[in-house]
Order: sequence, then structure tokens, then C-alpha cells
Amino acid sequence: MAEDSPLIGGLSSGLAVILNKEDSGESSSKSRLVSFCDDICHQSVERTLEYIFGLPNKSVGLLSGQPDSDLVRAIIQNEFSEFHANLGTSDTNIDGVCIVDNGSGPHVVGLKDESICGDIRIIKSPLLVESLAMFSSVRANACVWKGKWMYEVILETSGIQQLGWATVSCPFTDHKGVGDADDSYAFDGMRVRKWNKEDEPYGQPWVVGDVIGCCIDLDCNEISFCRNGVSLGVAFHGIRKMGPGDGYYPAISLSPGERCELNFGARPFKYPIEGYRPLQAPPPVNSFASQMLRCLSRLLDLRSLERAENSSVEKLTRLKRFVSLEELFNPISHGICEEFFSVLEADVKSIEYIAWGPFLLFMMEVFGVQAPHDYSSLDRILDILLEFEGSYLLFEHIINALSSSCKTAKLVLTECPCSGSYPYLALACHILRREALMVLWWKSTDFELLFEGFLSRKSPNKQDLESLMPSVWWPGSSEDASYESSMMLTTTALSDIVSKIEEKHRDLCLLVIQFIPPVTPPQLPGSVFRTFLHNLLLKNRGADRNVPPPGVSSNSVLVSLYTVLLHFLSEGFGVGDICGWLKRCENSPDVGFLHRGGERSFPIGLFLKNDPHQRDISRLGGSFSHLSKAHPVKDQEAEVIRWEEGCMDDEETRVTHLSTQKPCCCSSYDADFTRSLKDPIRYSGKGSRSHCNPIPERSAHVGSECSAGSLNDEIEDKPSSSDQSESEFGYCPVQHIRFVPREGNLSSATLREEELLDVLLLLYHIGLAPNFKQASYYMSHQSQSISLLEEADKQIRERACSEQLKRLKEARNGYREEVIEYVRHCAWYRISLSSRWKQRGMYATCMWTVQLLLVLSKLESVFVYVPEFYLEALVDSFHVLRKSDPPFVPSSIFIKQGLTSFVTFVVTHFNDPRISSAELRDLLLQSISVLVQYKEYLAAFERNEAAIQRMPKALLSAFDNRSWIPVTNILLRLSKGSGFGSSKRGESSSSSVVFQRLLREACTNDEGLFSAFLNRLFNTLSWAMTEFSVSVREMQEKYQVLEFQQKKCNVIFDLSCNLARVLEFCTREIPQAFLIGSDTNLRRLTELIIFILNHITSAADAEFFDLSLRRHGQSLEKVNRGMILAPIIGIILNLVDASEVLEYKEYNDVAGVFASMDCPDRVHCGFQYLLDYNWAGSFRGDAYLTKLTQLESFMSHLVSRSQSQEVSSIECGGQADSEDRVCCICYACEADAGFVPCAHRSCYGCITRHLLNCHRCFFCNATVQEVVKIGVNTG
Repeated sequence: MAEDSPLIGGLSSGLAVILNKEDSGESSSKSRLVSFCDDICHQSVERTLEYIFGLPNKSVGLLSGQPDSDLVRAIIQNEFSEFHANLGTSDTNIDGVCIVDNGSGPHVVGLKDESICGDIRIIKSPLLVESLAMFSSVRANACVWKGKWMYEVILETSGIQQLGWATVSCPFTDHKGVGDADDSYAFDGMRVRKWNKEDEPYGQPWVVGDVIGCCIDLDCNEISFCRNGVSLGVAFHGIRKMGPGDGYYPAISLSPGERCELNFGARPFKYPIEGYRPLQAPPPVNSFASQMLRCLSRLLDLRSLERAENSSVEKLTRLKRFVSLEELFNPISHGICEEFFSVLEADVKSIEYIAWGPFLLFMMEVFGVQAPHDYSSLDRILDILLEFEGSYLLFEHIINALSSSCKTAKLVLTECPCSGSYPYLALACHILRREALMVLWWKSTDFELLFEGFLSRKSPNKQDLESLMPSVWWPGSSEDASYESSMMLTTTALSDIVSKIEEKHRDLCLLVIQFIPPVTPPQLPGSVFRTFLHNLLLKNRGADRNVPPPGVSSNSVLVSLYTVLLHFLSEGFGVGDICGWLKRCENSPDVGFLHRGGERSFPIGLFLKNDPHQRDISRLGGSFSHLSKAHPVKDQEAEVIRWEEGCMDDEETRVTHLSTQKPCCCSSYDADFTRSLKDPIRYSGKGSRSHCNPIPERSAHVGSECSAGSLNDEIEDKPSSSDQSESEFGYCPVQHIRFVPREGNLSSATLREEELLDVLLLLYHIGLAPNFKQASYYMSHQSQSISLLEEADKQIRERACSEQLKRLKEARNGYREEVIEYVRHCAWYRISLSSRWKQRGMYATCMWTVQLLLVLSKLESVFVYVPEFYLEALVDSFHVLRKSDPPFVPSSIFIKQGLTSFVTFVVTHFNDPRISSAELRDLLLQSISVLVQYKEYLAAFERNEAAIQRMPKALLSAFDNRSWIPVTNILLRLSKGSGFGSSKRGESSSSSVVFQRLLREACTNDEGLFSAFLNRLFNTLSWAMTEFSVSVREMQEKYQVLEFQQKKCNVIFDLSCNLARVLEFCTREIPQAFLIGSDTNLRRLTELIIFILNHITSAADAEFFDLSLRRHGQSLEKVNRGMILAPIIGIILNLVDASEVLEYKEYNDVAGVFASMDCPDRVHCGFQYLLDYNWAGSFRGDAYLTKLTQLESFMSHLVSRSQSQEVSSIECGGQADSEDRVCCICYACEADAGFVPCAHRSCYGCITRHLLNCHRCFFCNATVQEVVKIGVNTG
């Protein structure tokens, strides 16, 4: 407004004010637009127009009548003539920049096609590009040689990208790009380095949605980069000056699959940097358009002022005449819009810039960034704008701009709760309620890309989290006490932001679901949303690979869509019956799909269709193409399977949504437990340790590590020994399961909630699982870092030496910084992924999925078609909930109240031959391995009928080349506490008397199964000890302990100890396998014991041996050679005790077998080592002394036997033919057996042992047909 305009009460004399008629004694509350009238009696309408158009006071003459749009346009054309004069001109000769026309126009900056190396494609105009080659590079068609310039890059992916500037002389190859040559400068936020031939650390890690500003200052010869408007500092100084037309080009290099959007100035910068200009100048119409939008904004301000109550600034005593603003609004707004669109139509290319710049700002200003939003003003302006045909192109760009803003919007704590993408989503949801604008969006060629943009949510990096959570606290921390309340307030505020954004995501998806596209034949509501889901899944095939293929969606899109679907299925749609397309539950219409009890149904055609988005998905039985030939089931595509909830559970333990006792997701305990968590932050410090028993979960990690790593690859491949027949898992009739035909064509065209569940599980697999894996990583490292910090604090308190104190304090500071970083990340993952309603929905999803899988497992032809991600999502989400921090529910009821079916499924199918993937079967085994270490979960196995009937024999048969590690862990945990010295530190808390009895019965009743298991156990333990010994010897020869080698030693040593404990359990529970019949097992066991003792006692440097076992943060008190020696003592004493039983006395002689071994001195030395070992440092109390006394007695007996055999051997030494009768394999027994047909001889024990693994002769490699015993006195 002009400076000479007089003010009244802070407002211009032309500004309208409101007087309520209450002031004049009238009862009506209707307001009138009036204006101060001075002595010259200038009228109010003229002053109002002056205010709206920002004109000087009294510059509008006396109007003779009611203003109309023609008058308004005349005022605009007259008063804004300078803008009109500049509309046809453009800044064609900008000094310092040279733009080469690439066909888009002489002043349009784009990519220079001939500079492309590799394969860079524009996937969305104007400049959203993606690399489809190994390393793709490209330059722009503009260069600069003086001045200060910049361009922006919006990251669609966050991998390896080199962004910066390069001259035309910089060569691009398949391996070298921007920054890899002279006069070429780049920044890569993935590796956090800058590049100019050599690389150096620089900047911050970038994330998807970041806006990177690439700035070059040719006045100071510097290049710098910005991240989201914040400078990362000067990256390069003293860059070479260039001449006109031979300057620096914007240039990028992308790894395969990387995407980014370039903006050289065709759109306003999201984060303009003061002093730096875009390479492409703004269109001339920008100033005029901005002025017109400001006029509209002032008009709306007056309208809002008129609607406000008590808005008068002073009592007006003299009224000449007045006009309601409502009477002025339409002609003035129409006049402004007519002039606005007439100018835009004359320069169509400028509409994009106007829409992304001044028009978007205008819309956000009208709507309001913070709540409450001004829906009334926005609706009024939408009504006016949509009357003009030209507005549709403008709104098309606005929808694009809003979608892009959702990708790049960052969370700002001071703007809570309307921060991040919320204001853009809220505006988009409101304008898309207009059918015309929804149709406009749907018809856009980029509809699905824009939809993904709206669902995007930018994740914070380390620096972002520091600004969002400036104060950090964790349980037991020594930080300032005020930090606790500060962090609680911060996390609460951030949770509110996330909740509001998620709410708008749901609103947008509901709009799309309810939208009926104007096509023929007519479609049902939900069809557009279904098509979007299918295309999204098709696009993201392979997103779960280590290196995803090009074109996959941002992970935040998958997470947001999963969250939307989970809320719909768990909490309901919130809009009742959506146009009749959802079949609601008649008894409980407001209950979410996942929480409805009673009869359930599922269309099995979802698995049998050859849809593009499902064709390449792996199935339990293999690939779809293979199954369609081997198991054709086309006649069942139209069928729906129905069953009663909980029908697969035992009636005594069944918990359903209709039972008296509710599942955890719907029980009253859930609400009570939520209220009890007054401060969820209190669980953030050591949540992963808070509800565990003393047995660490390390062994489970060891199992998965060895299964996936190189260690397991060194074991000789052997076929799986699973002897379960398919009939055990095949079809059998189950009560309450039935098939019904699909209801008809209309039903098949209707979007069903079961379809959404199918999509939900796939989205979890490709989107949520990686996030939860990362969250688990941070939780684990947080716990470790807190332990190290506490240990450092303890040592600082105890140390007196100043030099040691200095080192400890330095280490403590490092641990503290790590803890703070991990606490922030853990807090963010809890905020974004683990709110209570999400945990509730995940629990219900687990219940629904596992019951569906159990029902389908009874249908032979259908079960193999189930996608693998059903099982993977089930297992992963189960363990995420189990380990959630804070806990979802106590572990004592986690399985008991709703998930007993999970136990049934894992024990029934971990060796199901219909599941073709060995990795999936291992996944189920690992689940059992982890669960049985907790007594609450172990009790669930002991109560489960399927576990009792199937698990013991299935575990023994699954102990093969691939699965021996998890099976060993399970057997170990079931038998904990039964061995020598194993009751220390409460280890027996996880043992199971029930399963120990069941395992003993399985081994006794099926000798063939146990014999095969025992053979594999011997072989595996022998391999493990050999590998361990070799690794220690390698390190000892180099006299250095490398981290990888030490880790390998730790893993193999743990496995050896576990295997030895399992063998100890076998000798205690099934001693007859070693003492009755052939002495093969006893001899193999004896040889293995001596083999282990030799490896343990032969270490030349005992200190180095112990050093190889040391773990980070653990003392040798917890990890030492006693871990392998203890089970050896237990094995020996178990056999000695069993041989003393009357029924075994006449059979295999334990002491005799030990005495017959070669090098009796070494045997005696090993036993003496067992007796001399410092067991007092490993065990509490003196209960072990009795066992050692028993071992000492056996050793004395063994020495006596050895001396007797030595005397006998000397006496028989003169016989000439004695050597001919000795077995040439073991040199300990007589050669009393021979192979048929080759007739080669050996002792029966060596032959029997050899045939367990190979059926060819020792000597000639002939196939063995038979083994015959030969009398010792015959030829």
C-alpha cells in the first residue's frame, strides 16, 4: 500500500471495517461494509479498490455505479501498465551463462543429449531422470564462466550419485564421471565425500527427498553444496577460471537404479540461496502474476475481516453510503482472474513456473499452513478459479507441486504438529474433494507417480535427528535430569506430527477408493485404488533383493501405504459402508476386518491367478509356472474357503475374538498396559534386555550367521536327511472348513478386504521388514553401547592412575556419543513404526495369517501356491512384536492369548517337504530356536499338541548339512541344566523335562533315526573342532589376532561347545546306544574326546589360545576353554555311571576302549588336564568336586588297564603273524571283517563307521555289496 495513505487505527482509510448493528441498537447481527468518510466525502468503494490493488490513496476516482469485472480489468491494465509492458520481453542476454538450444527453446536449460554416457532416461518431465546403466553421466546444455549460479537436485533415491560441475573436457566413461577428472567437481552424500580426481570427506549423509543445492561462485572461484538450504561449507577453492562460452556445466553421474530430479530454474527453487541465480531465468509474467495473486489475497483478507465478529476499529459517526463486500467480491475477483488467465494464456510455457511458485504460495496462504485451516476462503477461491478454463492446467501443475512438496518437506519441531508434509497433504485432500480436480488428477499420465509422491515421507538422518531431539535421555543415564522431560515432550510432539500425516494419507486414499472414474462401462468404487496397488506391486518386484532393480518406489511410499491399509483393516475405514462396496459385519459394523470373530473366508483365487503383479512371486512350492503345470487347479479359482476362527487350535487353549478371553490385540489388558506406560522413553535404554532370561540370544545369531556365511559353505554338501513323508503334511479333512462358490462377476470386480490383506503382507515384506531390521540393529547396538558406557564409568570410579583415567574418559566420551546417536534412532523408529494401534493391528494380522496358513496347509493343491511372503511376513512381524520396545504385552500372554497357532505352524512345517525353499524352513527352525530359550514361550510348546507329537522326531531328522546349527541350538536349550556344571547362572531355567523325555523316547523307539543323527553329530563336531584348531594355529603362526579370524574362532568354538553339550545329553539319556551291541559308537565317541583334548591341550601358547576366544566387552571368566571341557567330563561320567548299572555290565567296556587307544600317555595327559583345570573359577559352590573325584577314580582305573594291555602286547610281540591280523586302519583291533566282492579286510568297527558315510571299499574304491565277519584263526 502506498506510503501516503492515511491510517486510522493502524488501517488505511480505504480499508473496509465492520460495524455490527448491535452498536446502533438493532437486533440483527448482519454486518455491513463501510468506510471512513472524510470531509471531501470520498466514497468507500473507491477506497476499498485502492486497498485491494495496493494503490495510493485517492488514486481511484469517484465511481458512477456498481463496479464490474470490466472496470476491474481497466484499473489493472491502467495501473499495472509497467508489468504489461514487460510481458513480451525476456532477459535473453544474461552475462556469464551460455545456453545452447536443444530443441526446447533458446532459453530453456535441459540435458545435452550428446553428452550422455551410459543410459540416462527422463521418466517424468521435465527432468526426473534415472540411470539404467552401470554408471551414467550427463551434462546440461548450459555453462557458466562468471557470476554466482546454482541448480537444485531433488533426490528420488539416496545411493551413489556424484552431483556437481564439469567442463566439456571432462571425459565420461562407464567407470568415471563427474569429479573423476580435472576441472570436474562433485559431491556424493551416500559416501559423504567430495570428488576432484581424489576424494575427501565432506558434507552430511543424504536421504531420499533431500534437496541438494549445487552452487558455483566464479567471482571467488569456489564451489559449495547445500542440503535442504543449509550450507555444507565450501567444497572446492581456487577452481580454474574459464572464458566465455567455455565454462562449467551442471553435470551428474548416477549408479544403476539411481533417480533424481534436476531444476535449473524452470521452477522456483525450494531453497534459494541469497546471491546465487538460476541458470534459467524466471518468466517475465512472474511479477505480474504475483501481483494479481496478492490482490486476490487482500480481497480475501477483507472478506475474512467482514466475517469476523467485533472487528470494527472505531465507531464511525458519519456514513454516506455503504456496499456489502459480498456484492463487491464477485466482480473484483472475476476481473482479477480474467486478467490473470488472459496473460497466462498468452504465455503457456510460464504456467508451470507460476503454479509451482506464486500460485502455490497463494494457495497455502489462503488455506493456512497451521490448523485451523481456512476451508471457507479456500472453497470460495476454488469456486472462482474453476469457472475459468485456464485454471485446469494451473491446477494440474499445482497437484504436481503438492506431490513434490510432500517428498521434500522436512520435519521442524517448532512447527508441530503441522510440520513435514502435513500442510501440503491437507491442501491436496481438500482440493481433490472437487470431482473436477479428482478427474483431472486421475487423467494425468503421472497419476501413479503423483500418488506415490503424496504418500512419501522424508526420513531424518543423523543431523536431522540432532535438531529434532536436542536433549537425549535413557534409563540409568547421568545426563541432566531435565533431559528426561524434554525428550518426552519432544517425542510426544513428533508422534503428533506423524499421526497427523498418517491421517491425511488415509483421507487421500479414501478419496481415491470412493472415486468412480468417468469411463464406459462404469466401474465400481475401489477400482482405481486396486489398479494403483497392482501397478505399484508390479513396479516393485525384486524390491527385497540386496540390489533392487531400477524403478522401485521409495521405501517411505511402501511404509505409508502399509500403514494406511493396516489402519483400514484393523481400525476400520471410519466412513461406514463405502458406497456399498465393502461387505460389512452385520453384528459389529464398526469392528475392523482383522478383529471380527466367527466365520472367516478367503478367496483362494488370489493365489491361483496368473496376474502380472503376482506371476514372478515365489510360492511355497516353487515358481508359479512350474506349479501351474505340476498342480493345475483352475477349477478352484472361483472358490472361497470358509472356516471358523480358532478352529485349528485346541479347544482348551482356544482364544478368539468371540471367546470370553480376548486376544492380546483386543483384551482389556492392552488398554491397561498402555496406561501403565507413563513414559515410553523409559524403555528405550535397555529394552532388548528388559524381559529376557539370563540365557543370551547370541547363539541364535550364531546360527543364522553360520547358515548364511562362508563357514557353512566349507562343510561338504550332503543330501537332506528329512524322512518325513508328504502324507504327514498333505490333505486331511478338518472340521469347520468348507468351500463355497464366489458370489458372481460383480463380487469379483469389487475390491475385497482380503485383497487388501494380501497387499498388506507383501508391503510388509518389501517395505516394513527392512525398517524393522534396521531398528533391531540400533536397539542391539544401543544396549551394547550402554553396557560399555556403564563399564567405563565403573572403571573411572575405580582407577587412580591419571594416564589410565585420561584414556578411559576419552573412551567414555566415544561410548556416550554412540549411545546418544542410537537412542535418537531408536526413538524415531518407535515414533514412526511402533505406535500402539500399529502393534495391535500387527498382532491381529499375525493371528489372521497363521490361521489362514494352517487351514490352507490341509489343502494339498492350494498350499503350494501360497506366496512365500505370507510366511516371511508372519514370522518377521511375530518376532518384531515379541521384541518390541516398549513391549506390546507381557511375554507370559503374548502367545497364550491369540498366537498358539503360531507354535502349531512352526513345529508342523519347519521340515515340510512342500515348502521348497530351504531358507524358509530354516526361518521356522530359527523361530523355534529363539522361542524355546524363554520359559514363558517354552511353556507354550509344552502345552501344544502338535509340538509334542511332531517336534522331537522332526528335529532329529532335520539335523543335516544345512539345518544342524538351529537344531543344535534347540536341542541344547531343551536339555540345559542336565550336564556337568551347566546349572551355573540359572541356565537350567529354559530346560524342558517334557521334551527331554520325548527326545529320549524318540531315540529309543526309532534306532535308525537316532543312528543317523548320531553319525551326523560325530562328523559335525569333528569338523568344528578341526576348523577351530586350524584357525587358532593360523593366528598363532602370524602372532596377530585379526578381527575376522577372531570372530570366526568365536563362532566355531561356540558351535563346538553346543554340539558337545548335545552329545553329553545323548550319553545321559540314551547310554545304551554306546554300551550295547557294536562298540562302533563308543569307539567313535572315545576318539572324538581324545581328539578334542589333544586340540585343547596342545596349544603351545595358552595365553594366545584364550585371547582368540575373547569377545568385545566380555571377560575370560565368561568365555574360556572350560566351556568345551565341561561337556567332555559329563560324557565320560555319564558312560561310567551307566556301565555300572547291572544290565550293562557285561557289555562294552568304557575303560577298555579308552585304554585301547593309541598313545596312552596322551590320553592320560588329557584326563589329568581335566582334573587340574581351575573349575573353581567357573562354578559356584563345591558340588562339582564329587564329580571330579569320580573322574579321578576312573582315570586311575584307566591307567591300570592301559598298563595291563601294554604288558600283554609285549608278551605277544614275538608272534610272527600278529601284524597280519591287525586292522591297518586303526591298528588297535583285529581284522575280523571283509568287504564283498573285493575281499579286503579291516576290523568290523572301522568298516561299520566307514559305511555310515561311504559305500565303497577303503582300498580299491569298489562298491560294497556286503560285509562278512571272518574268524580270527581262518585264512
